[in-house]
Amino acid sequence: MADGNNNAAGEAAVIPSPARFVAPTRRRGSRWPAVLVTVAAVIAAAVLVLSRWNVNDYALTPGDATPVSSFIKVPPKLDHRLTGTILLTDVDVQQLNALTYLWQRYLSSDSQVLPSAVLLGPTPADQYATQGFLEMSQAQSSAKAAALTHLGYTVTPRNVGALLFGIAPGSPASRVLKVSQVITGVNGTAVTTECGLITALHGLKPGTRATLSVAQSSVKESGAFVNGPVVSRTVTLGTPPKGLTEPDCGAANRVPTVYLGIDSQTQVDWSYPVKVVINTADIGGPSAGLSMTLGIIDRLSGGDLTGKRIVAATGTIDAEGDVGDVGGVPQKTIAVERAGATVFFVPPQEYKAALSKDTAQLHVYAVSTLDQALQILKRLGGTMPLSHVPAQTAP
Repeated sequence: MADGNNNAAGEAAVIPSPARFVAPTRRRGSRWPAVLVTVAAVIAAAVLVLSRWNVNDYALTPGDATPVSSFIKVPPKLDHRLTGTILLTDVDVQQLNALTYLWQRYLSSDSQVLPSAVLLGPTPADQYATQGFLEMSQAQSSAKAAALTHLGYTVTPRNVGALLFGIAPGSPASRVLKVSQVITGVNGTAVTTECGLITALHGLKPGTRATLSVAQSSVKESGAFVNGPVVSRTVTLGTPPKGLTEPDCGAANRVPTVYLGIDSQTQVDWSYPVKVVINTADIGGPSAGLSMTLGIIDRLSGGDLTGKRIVAATGTIDAEGDVGDVGGVPQKTIAVERAGATVFFVPPQEYKAALSKDTAQLHVYAVSTLDQALQILKRLGGTMPLSHVPAQTAP
């Protein structure tokens, strides 16, 4: 009983009387909820403002690393079961607002923030996606040409016009032309190349109305290039901006006489002896060229090109098998590591960038040609394709 009384006395000594205890508690209870509500409202308003305040920057973040075989179809009689995996890798591109900028720029170690001028260059934002799918379309064509040529097939190119890759806002072309269309003639003169278009326009005067023959072609999000009918389009040519020069078509730095306002390149119509279909839904850009080339070779040559490994690759490709530079390699390196790759082929220019994000499991190799990549795979235990596959075996 004595201990119990002592405890009670001790408790009574430290607990304030009702008058001293209740009043301060009531004052705190009435003030802090209001303060918290005010702070929350200010934060919510700030978040809303920052989320609607677009900045002129983009973030590159790790995208997907997907088996390239899932995008490729070849004739069943020529197809082979695959023993390894070749990965196509991409990056996610996000236009930033002030809120996401703070996160991507200062808090995310996996992202790269780029000004729009660096990412887009002279490309208008509304043409960026179409150009990306157009680049993928060109990469698919080159990958098929490079792979089939390496396997010994005869692949035949034919120049068919000047492909519209970009159109300057407010230019004469912007009123009548669209990205992915192909100019095949000027004032009745046939045009089969970019230089043919430049030559046909050179010598005309500003204010001249020119009649263009234009193929109404388009590109799908899968990278498929769709040919369209040829129609006539009349355009009033403008005065060339100061400092504008023409591409080297046998007359380097020649000053143009008129202004159309396009970025063009020669459009090639390929004839393939084997029907290879590539469907890269919603993936743009040219950087999957090398991985698609390796994927086609693997499917058509036995299925053991990788030596049962998970191999990733990034880099542009041309019909001769030359590998070109790409962007976003640090983010792609993260993506392929997450997918379990142990080999990663990159262009020589991006070797150090890949090493900045690699781990012990991933071996990065710099390659400038398709043959270099194939020789490395051979050293790693892959089975090389036949040096020649007779064209008559193809359906």
